[in-house]
Amino acid sequence: MKHRLKKMSIVLSFTALGLATQAQAENVKIAFIDALSGAFAPPGQTALKNFQMVADLANQQKWAGNNTIEVVGFDGKGSPQDSLTQLKAAIDQGYRYVTQGGGSGVAFALIDGINKYNERNPGKELVFLDFAALDPDLTNSKCSFWHFRFEPNSDMRMEALTSFMAKDQGIKKVFIIGQNYALGHQVSRASKDYLKRKRPDIQIVGDDLHPIATVKDFSPYVAKIKASGADSVITGNWGNDLALLIKAAKEADLKANFYTYTAYTTGVPTAMGSAGVDRVKNVSNWNINNETYAGHEIAEAFKKKYNEDYWLMSSHSVIAMLSKAFKDNNSVDPVKTAFTMEGMKIKSLNGEVEMRKSDHQAQQPIYITTWVKTNGKDVKYDQENTGFGWKTTQKIDSFVASQPTSCQMKRPSI
Repeated sequence: MKHRLKKMSIVLSFTALGLATQAQAENVKIAFIDALSGAFAPPGQTALKNFQMVADLANQQKWAGNNTIEVVGFDGKGSPQDSLTQLKAAIDQGYRYVTQGGGSGVAFALIDGINKYNERNPGKELVFLDFAALDPDLTNSKCSFWHFRFEPNSDMRMEALTSFMAKDQGIKKVFIIGQNYALGHQVSRASKDYLKRKRPDIQIVGDDLHPIATVKDFSPYVAKIKASGADSVITGNWGNDLALLIKAAKEADLKANFYTYTAYTTGVPTAMGSAGVDRVKNVSNWNINNETYAGHEIAEAFKKKYNEDYWLMSSHSVIAMLSKAFKDNNSVDPVKTAFTMEGMKIKSLNGEVEMRKSDHQAQQPIYITTWVKTNGKDVKYDQENTGFGWKTTQKIDSFVASQPTSCQMKRPSI
């Protein structure tokens, strides 16, 4: 009788253990708060689908163990006010993780909102996974323990870009144009500072800022660039503002080379077409036409499903790092997750990505790419069915583009 009871006790113990393990497995929802309508909707909608594709892959391959990840869209309309409204809606629905990247102005508002909410609501904290808001202040003067940025910021990009430009003795006159908000100001500042340090002989022949998401015709700006005699244009423009700028340059037959941050995003490749060949260069953290074509399986599956391009590599880094934290901790608690991600290293599609503990700025390789015709060799994949794609001109190691930080991180006590 005692033997039978002991055996039953063991069986019940294992059953209880199994139930406990099952109970720990959770479906973690990430609120994707970005422009899903309005002028910046095309890249926002594609970015959401990029995230959802990677989350599905992570769930299938159990990157987070038995936990699953779901990414749900909230239309912030590219507006700080609307995004804060959507943040409240996500909180009310029980979300503990937020991601955003379309616009640094929105990111500043979300960081402020999340900081205040977390301070008032211990035990219900949120973590902000920033996939592409590029203003350097987000991980410097405005840094937050709750904010993690997964793409190189604009200063990191500019460090890489101007080092590349400095080697080209054909560059004599540069025109800077950008959107009149946080990022546009940072790109203007960094362009002038870094070129002065590396190539003081280069003349800055123009420095223009235009209203964000409201200009429909960029021909007056292009006429000004043409009149300046610029051989090169630096712009941090993104979304429709970049597509329309490139389109106007094409129509005016502007011969200057463009140095951009996001010319691979939805709508811009079509606007460039053949006119951008050898003239448009981009600096980012990934190129599908990389040295080993890392990530081509995801891109091919995405293209097959949506007939669109997978271009937001930071979606892979976000999901991979979050999954590893969940698995390492055997917990999806936001506070534990945030502490675990500090200093974490993962292998993403561009190589090793490290989340620097001091400021929560991801350190990673950077690619300089050039828009060319596909050739089936080093440029196999095109964009938007144009027959043109990005050739890797240079891959830059993490340490080359790395920047110091002024962040004074305040961490919660645990």
